[in-house]
Amino acid sequence: MNSQRRTQTHAALVWRRLRRSKTAVVGLIIVAVYLFLAVCGPWLAPYDPYFQDLNISYLRPCMAHWLGCDEFGRDILSRLLYGARVSLVIQFWAVMISLAVGTFLGSASGYFGGKVDEIVMRLMDVMMAFPGILLALAIVAILGPSLTNLIVAIGINSVPGFSRVSRGAVISVKKNDYVTAARAIGESDLSILFRYVLPNAISPIIVQTTMRMATVLLTAAGLGFLGLGVQPPSPEWGTMLSAARVYLRSAPHVAIIPGVTIMIVVLGFNFFGDGLQDALNPRLKE
Repeated sequence: MNSQRRTQTHAALVWRRLRRSKTAVVGLIIVAVYLFLAVCGPWLAPYDPYFQDLNISYLRPCMAHWLGCDEFGRDILSRLLYGARVSLVIQFWAVMISLAVGTFLGSASGYFGGKVDEIVMRLMDVMMAFPGILLALAIVAILGPSLTNLIVAIGINSVPGFSRVSRGAVISVKKNDYVTAARAIGESDLSILFRYVLPNAISPIIVQTTMRMATVLLTAAGLGFLGLGVQPPSPEWGTMLSAARVYLRSAPHVAIIPGVTIMIVVLGFNFFGDGLQDALNPRLKE
C-alpha cells in the first residue's frame, strides 16, 4: 500500500512539473492527437484511401476534399489518416524491439561490468560507427523492402541508444546502499537487477523511448522516401512524400501536406520528450 501511494505521489509530482512547461504541454497535445488519429483514422477518413479518380488528379484543397487529391485523384486527408496508423505500427514495434534488446544488453553491461561490459560496449561502438539511417538502409537493402523488414531494420538501428542509456542508469543505481544490502543478504544478481536496479533506473529509459519515437518516424519516412520502406500504394507518409516530389511545381500541396505532417508529429514527440526529461530529472535543468 505504501509503495502504491509513493508511486501515485511521484506520478502527481511529475505531472505538476510537466504542466509548467508550455512546450511539453504542446508536445503532449500533438502526441495525443496523433495517437487518436492513428487509432481512429479508418473510421474518421472521409474516403477510401486507395480509390482513384483521375478526373480530380492534383485537386487543390476544397470543401469536398479538405486537403486536396494526389496524382491519382486519391483523397490526401484519408491517406494521411490511414498512414498515421502505419507510422504508429512502425514506431511501436521498432521501439519495442530496440527497448527490449538495448535495455537487456545495457543493463547486463552496466551491472556485471568487466568482460561483459567490454564486449557489449564494443559491439555498440561498431553499430554506432555507421550513420543511423545508413545502417537501417543497409539492413533493408539486404532483407528487401517490406513493413516487417523496415521494423526490424529500424529496431536494430535503435539498439545502441537504449543500451548506452540503460547502462549509464544502471551503473548509477547499483552503487546505492539498498543494492549492497540486497547483495549482502544473498539475493541473486538477476533478482537484484530486476527488483531493485531497473525499477529505479527507468526514468531515463522512458525519456529515451519517447525521444526515439520521433527518430523512428523520421527514419521510416526517410527510407520510404528512398523507396526502401513501405511500398506503394500503402499510404505511408514518407512514401507519399516521395511520390509527390516530382509535382512540387505543378501541385505543391501534394508534397507539402505530408511533409508538414511529419514535421509536426516529430516536433510533438521531441517537445514532450524534453519536458518529460525535465519533469523526471529536474536537477538536469540546474
